[in-house]
Amino acid sequence: MDISSLYNISSNVIKEAANTPSVYGMNQVTETTDGFDSILNKAIDSLNTTNAYLSDAENEELRWALGETDNTHDLTIALQKASTALQYTVAVRDKFLEAYKEIMQMQI
Repeated sequence: MDISSLYNISSNVIKEAANTPSVYGMNQVTETTDGFDSILNKAIDSLNTTNAYLSDAENEELRWALGETDNTHDLTIALQKASTALQYTVAVRDKFLEAYKEIMQMQI
């Protein structure tokens, strides 16, 4: 069974996790031992990628505005990549803040 069909997610990471055999020979997501530093590095890489897409979109806008190119296809693609990456980054940030607030409200 493909997890991505349940949640309408088309991430290759989820498909790979669903198809990775576990110790018991079943398709289960196994417990990872990634530390906080690994997760932080992935988040920083994601932010750097988003910044690169935003920069590329701005450069394409400038090139088009200055008349250096008349290819609106590249401009549209760069703007869409930047928009999608920014929406994803904001969604991840919102989920992180939601989890942080929930943790802060826990009684000890």
